[in-house]
Amino acid sequence: MPASFDDLVALMARLRSPEGCPWDREQTYATLAPMLLEEAYEAFEAVEEAREGRPAELRDELGDLLFQIVFYAQVAKERGDFTVEDVTDAIHTKMVRRHPHVFADAEANDAAEVLRNWEAIKAAEKRAAGLEAKAENASLLDGVSTKAPALMEAHQLSTKAARVGFDWKRVEDIFDKLHEEIDELREAMRAGEQEGTKETQVQTEAQTEAQQARVREELGDLLFAVTNIARHLGAEPEAALKLANRKFRRRFLHIERGLAERGRTLDAASLDEMEALWQEAKNSDG
Repeated sequence: MPASFDDLVALMARLRSPEGCPWDREQTYATLAPMLLEEAYEAFEAVEEAREGRPAELRDELGDLLFQIVFYAQVAKERGDFTVEDVTDAIHTKMVRRHPHVFADAEANDAAEVLRNWEAIKAAEKRAAGLEAKAENASLLDGVSTKAPALMEAHQLSTKAARVGFDWKRVEDIFDKLHEEIDELREAMRAGEQEGTKETQVQTEAQTEAQQARVREELGDLLFAVTNIARHLGAEPEAALKLANRKFRRRFLHIERGLAERGRTLDAASLDEMEALWQEAKNSDG
């Protein structure tokens, strides 16, 4: 008979008991945090495997992630903070409350309306809890963690804003914005090149730093525009970039192996040789 959620909770309690595992007993909120993040990322990567018809890895990674949640809940129970039942009750109550079109008499005719209602309900929850009194400058974007990876943060920020109507109407409009940002980046780069032509003593360190800061800013604007294109196309940019990273790894490995078969090294190979092998790998990808 397959193990149940209750079996997993009982297993965790046993591991933390005096008769259990010394390593598990030593863990705290702080020591578990890096592992929680690592497991979340591994589950994130496994999503692509599942989309390609290999769901077993996602199943296993979700299990690892669930184990971390149960681990945290057991530590919390021992501290007297909360129990795993409190966790499941809280999320169950929240999901019922935020789906009044399913569990009550509210209406939502499409996904966009669902998300608008969701944000309104969240705002009402904060008012009921008195959280809006903590800061006069409370923002819709406060729910987006500043500790998230920058690409993910950008996607979530624009998603939040889009839910209240602050968005481009068509993806073609974002492509116009993308070209605008590319031009501004080129302009910032040209400004730096012009500064570089001046005599060394004229180009102060402050001027150099200011120019580099402008390039970083324009590059950031360009990347932000790309995340908005991804959102309009229904593609998660973090997942898309992960896929591109995997593809780059695969094709570069083909270059390394191809050169090794010819008795060549990366240092000795020409760019033309590497490019030819890259094209081979690209063609084999279909």
